[in-house]
Amino acid sequence: MVCSLDVANLGLRFNPFPHTDTTFINQRRIRPRSVIAFPTSDCLKHRLLRSISCSTVDEQQIQQAFSDAENSLISSLIGIQGRGRSASPQQLKEVEQAVTVLEATKGVPDPTSSSLIEGRWQLIFTTRPGTASPIQRTFVGVDLFSVFQEIYLQTNDPRVSNIVKFSDSIGELKVEAAAAINDGKRILFRFDKAAFSFKFLPFKVPYPVPFKLLGDEAKGWLDTTYLSESGNLRISRGNKGTTFVLQKQTEPRQRLISAISTGRSVIQAIDEFMSLNQTKGEQQLIEGEWQMIWSSQMETDSWIENAANGLMGSQIVKENGRLKFLVDISFGVKFSMNGTFEKCDTNVYDVMMDDGAIVIGPYGLPVELVTKFKLEVLYSDDKIRISRGYSKILFVHIRVGS
Repeated sequence: MVCSLDVANLGLRFNPFPHTDTTFINQRRIRPRSVIAFPTSDCLKHRLLRSISCSTVDEQQIQQAFSDAENSLISSLIGIQGRGRSASPQQLKEVEQAVTVLEATKGVPDPTSSSLIEGRWQLIFTTRPGTASPIQRTFVGVDLFSVFQEIYLQTNDPRVSNIVKFSDSIGELKVEAAAAINDGKRILFRFDKAAFSFKFLPFKVPYPVPFKLLGDEAKGWLDTTYLSESGNLRISRGNKGTTFVLQKQTEPRQRLISAISTGRSVIQAIDEFMSLNQTKGEQQLIEGEWQMIWSSQMETDSWIENAANGLMGSQIVKENGRLKFLVDISFGVKFSMNGTFEKCDTNVYDVMMDDGAIVIGPYGLPVELVTKFKLEVLYSDDKIRISRGYSKILFVHIRVGS
């Protein structure tokens, strides 16, 4: 993440639902066994609910950890997969604007001399220039792996290390560089060793890169353009023109999105997130397009039944109690269903979807389909929504274009 070399560019880089759901398709009661998860990322369909430890952070600590400008950057990153790989032009623009604002505030002066820069940083976003190395493209854009950077400058052997953690049970790849402070912002480094540390082996496996033969290709520099006064957020720019956003303490929404992306400890992450937002008050169905990224069930017998019950694709919440489900079936073919929602209790809505169609280009083929269920909004802000719907299934949605 910090250099001009293949290795260097690693980027281093609930409570039961209280209402009874009733669903009818062609006036017949149906009980699908399960539903599919958000289809755009394979890792959302697999590896769900693997057990790992999940740290908990006091809500007041979270609020104090980031300033308003820092929270703007964090919010702009919510929903971006692959640490920037899947970012749309609009999302990239929002991230760049937030980065520019923070860089203008300067943060901690002379960050390379500050003890706040010391320690392990987790990579949460990076731009992806054409000069990115094969290793960077292989590991950094894969949400299944965690990517870290360690900086230790105030020692007799100053070093910068880039780390790809495959999992707690497998191990990691660590690429190390001898480092030197050039000025208050820039770190110079030269990579000199790398090794795999596998949990199932009592020794390290050297990474086969001849650093001594690479000459200047093993060298690089890293500028820290923003370091937060809390020491929790850092923005850096590398010698290949790449921008990195790293954190020491991640914000709860990010931990939830990360858990979903990796398929690890999703329920624990939801429980943690909900525990930090118990006092948020009454929840609303906020207008806009909401893309489903995770549900508590994975398999399905009939995609059309799942689509009719909001278990696939996106939900478009409109004004005046109108609701639309939209699913991309294949290129040029969509399933669309319109209906209504009405509040019936605190945070609970009656949903009725009764106007379905398979849309092919400008043409629509009507589908006789009626579905009714209760929808409880457990949490909602302008970026993320957690709800419980058909058959008490738990959902996480991300707002599109917010």
